[in-house]
Amino acid sequence: MKRYEFLNRFIWGAATASYQVEGAIHEDGRTPSIWDTFCERPGVISDGSSGAEACDQYHRYAEDIELMKKLGIDAYRLSVAWPRIFPELGGKVNQKGVDYYLRLLDALRDADIKPVVTMYHWDLPQYLEDRGGWTNRDTSKRYADYAETLAKAFGDRVDIWTTFNEPWCSAYLGYGNGIHAPGIADYGKALDAVHHLNLAHGLGAQAVHGVLGDQANISVTLNLAVHIAQSDSEADIAAKRRADLISNEVFLGPMLEGRYDPEIFEVTAQDSDWSCIQESDLEIIHQPLHSLGLNYYATTHVQGLETPKQHTAAVWGENPVPAQEIVDVLPPEGELTAMGWNQEPEGLTNTLVELSKRFPDLPLMVTENGSAWDDDVSEGEAVSIEGANAESDIETHGKIVHDPKRVAYLNAHVGAVAKALQQGANVIGYFAWSLLDNFEWSFGYTKRFGIIRVDYDTQVRIWKDSGLRYREIVHDNAIELDEA
Repeated sequence: MKRYEFLNRFIWGAATASYQVEGAIHEDGRTPSIWDTFCERPGVISDGSSGAEACDQYHRYAEDIELMKKLGIDAYRLSVAWPRIFPELGGKVNQKGVDYYLRLLDALRDADIKPVVTMYHWDLPQYLEDRGGWTNRDTSKRYADYAETLAKAFGDRVDIWTTFNEPWCSAYLGYGNGIHAPGIADYGKALDAVHHLNLAHGLGAQAVHGVLGDQANISVTLNLAVHIAQSDSEADIAAKRRADLISNEVFLGPMLEGRYDPEIFEVTAQDSDWSCIQESDLEIIHQPLHSLGLNYYATTHVQGLETPKQHTAAVWGENPVPAQEIVDVLPPEGELTAMGWNQEPEGLTNTLVELSKRFPDLPLMVTENGSAWDDDVSEGEAVSIEGANAESDIETHGKIVHDPKRVAYLNAHVGAVAKALQQGANVIGYFAWSLLDNFEWSFGYTKRFGIIRVDYDTQVRIWKDSGLRYREIVHDNAIELDEA
């Protein structure tokens, strides 16, 4: 084993999202989001739950900041619930909603924890969805107004402003195959949503810069799909190219290069004529960024098809993006997480290196990385907190979660970041997903990603070995690497 030490300015953080942790959906003027509405539909959430209470962070944020302090992290990635800020269409700013986030931001800064604020992590106000949501160009303009309001309200309390989290999910899962809110299955609408999300990103970045000037740090977080061709055959390489084009290039091209690859229009012609694109849109979308966020969990191995699939709803369920008829997604191999995802940390290394070669002047941040497992709580045992940072400030209350598989995943993927840095990748930070177990969208509370457990009956936070291990990594600012 060889020890790799990160640079002193490397950012260690943890991440959550408003609908997944806040709860308090009916308090202080907040109105319904598309996820509140979606969760009311029978059968769409595996356990029939919602984010109504979640982790109750709306009331327990001070307790959670204490956990962050004990972890020793530098930054907390959170998101703002749009319906807390603008509860009504065209209405006034809800000061109670603004005040909650001001309290949270001030408490973070008092704890010397940098707030990384995602302005949109999927909880669109339902009143905007009633007017077409992300299929309606007007939503992009409304988003710009919302972003301007946040910039005026929060000012220099925010270290990094992230316009969007995973617009891929908002477009393709929300409007393409409908397994996420708002639950629409129409790929023409999904492609309209792709462009309007891109447009909103650009308008939002302009709005924040317009209020705070060029010193405002703007980012966006993408869940770039890591497609791996099963072989060097022409068909398999073409399948990877097609999958990359529709999953990744529809966002990377406009946001970072100011262009859509013309092939995108060709292969999606049966779904859209892209008439949603107007003159000067691409100029607006292409805004300077402080950093690019990458959410990474697993890889997808693909091969070409001898006989292209038909463009049907059944195919959409397998490939939640259009124009994938020549792409065959292979079953994941090896030990799978509770989500059914594979573990291939090399994919993270390679993606970071490739992105840095393509965009050498753009710093990268791993804004989400983690794994879900079926955890068990060990009770009544004497818990020994060992390691380099073994002060007695962690209270386990005789309970702890031993999660060796999550610890192994964490070690491997932090190691993957270190290997990317060794190969010249411009990576400036890593955020564990997630600080807490939380509402995992269509899976409800059945999947646990947290490095700290939440007992949903009592809201008690329980440490996991993975949280203690992350604490060691942060304290040491280092990881042990296999020399091979």
